Amino acid sequence: MKIGILTISDRGASGEYEDRSGPLIADIIQNHTSWEVDRREIVPDDFDTIANTLRRWCADGLSCVLTSGGTGFSPRDITPEATREVIEREAPGIAEAVRAASLQITRHAMLSRAVAGIRGRTLIINMPGSPKAVRENLEFLLPVLPHALDLLRDAPDTESQHRKV
Repeated sequence: MKIGILTISDRGASGEYEDRSGPLIADIIQNHTSWEVDRREIVPDDFDTIANTLRRWCADGLSCVLTSGGTGFSPRDITPEATREVIEREAPGIAEAVRAASLQITRHAMLSRAVAGIRGRTLIINMPGSPKAVRENLEFLLPVLPHALDLLRDAPDTESQHRKV
């Protein structure tokens, strides 16, 4: 499985801010799965840049793209809209379940506008920009992702091969 990590942040893309959530996602993926982090990039909160990057990575055959940032209420938070432009089928259960789990930790989770969906055989999941929230979201998602990605590849019996023992 090849994973892409796309951080959406104006300040991160300009170098004003050190991205901490992208490296954290990579560390969690590398330490808890057998998957390969194939791509990592930081882009500004720009609709076309986000959408074009997602399209390109899906066309390149990544299994999953995890985005970080741009899912809140700020006027520049447009990651969900750019993601909806790209996906062919929404996966609302993922975003709903993550929000429900996050609400057990903080009421601010109800402010998340994150979406998840499928383009071709690539699963795209929006996550918050906060490293703390990213960790919480991934801990909740990770047990389900292998099966989801196997289903996209028409290989539902290989779920256990992706977890490190």
